[in-house]
Amino acid sequence: MTLALMLVAVAPSAWAQKIGVVDMRLVMSKLPQAESMMQNLETEFAERVAAVRKLQEELKALSEKQQKDALLMTDAQKTELSRQMESLNADFNRKGRNLQEDMQKRQQEEQQKLLQQVQLAINSLAEQEKFDVILQRGAAVYVNSAADISEKVVQAVGKGN
Repeated sequence: MTLALMLVAVAPSAWAQKIGVVDMRLVMSKLPQAESMMQNLETEFAERVAAVRKLQEELKALSEKQQKDALLMTDAQKTELSRQMESLNADFNRKGRNLQEDMQKRQQEEQQKLLQQVQLAINSLAEQEKFDVILQRGAAVYVNSAADISEKVVQAVGKGN
């Protein structure tokens, strides 16, 4: 009997928890730092992107030449052009793959920095507003809009920069 009374006495306090929800996709998409980060990365990799595009244009030009001049070319010229295209294509694929990998790595590094700022803002809001639990939006089936603190997080991170 005493155990049942204790459970009844504890149960209401368990219901009184303050729970918040954060939509991380929304937060990351609204951060001015995210747009700035992407612009910085574009600038950082602009030369390499231009070099890969140049290779692509060269390949296209050689392919057009091969199609246009095929009937006028000797077998040796066709072979040489084919080798040039294969070499250029291999260079294009290698440089393109390396560029993509490097860009993804840098983007992840910069996103990690932003996520740390977001986490600090969430922790600060949780302490200031006395939240017991803050969940990511995808973890909840239903969320009352009053529990969504995503905009507050965006504002807090924006002030921090």
